[in-house]
Amino acid sequence: MNKGLIATLIGVAAIAAIVAGCGSSDDETTSPLTKAQLIAQADAICKTGNAEIESEFEAFAKKNNIDENEEPSKAQQAELSETILVPNVSNQAEEIRDLAAPSADEDEISAMLDSLDEGVEEVEANPQAPFESNQPNPFGPANKIAKEYGLKVCGQG
Repeated sequence: MNKGLIATLIGVAAIAAIVAGCGSSDDETTSPLTKAQLIAQADAICKTGNAEIESEFEAFAKKNNIDENEEPSKAQQAELSETILVPNVSNQAEEIRDLAAPSADEDEISAMLDSLDEGVEEVEANPQAPFESNQPNPFGPANKIAKEYGLKVCGQG
């Protein structure tokens, strides 16, 4: 499977995870993190999640005899999105969701969440969306906001 495609999908997963997780914690006794703390902790979660996605994608490619220069079929793209990408993003989001975002960043976090929601809806409606090079990345706007926020691992892809 194409290494560039894997890198792009990892970036999509990373931004999805950070954006999905950057809300206030349900446990109001948790002190909000500083922006630097949030970035460091979220990037660590994304780094681990990205490694898992890459490993699972490579295993999928090997199992399905997809050469590294070959694109997966439409059915394989849907399977990758539904069985690897979305579940991994959900797991990362759960971990990051436990982080208490800085209260001063609520508007920016809301913008990332709104953008992510739109991207997630697009991928759910069209699991091939992350693979379509002739279409805008469903998570492109969320990636842009995350980069501007200062994330180093999450949203880079």
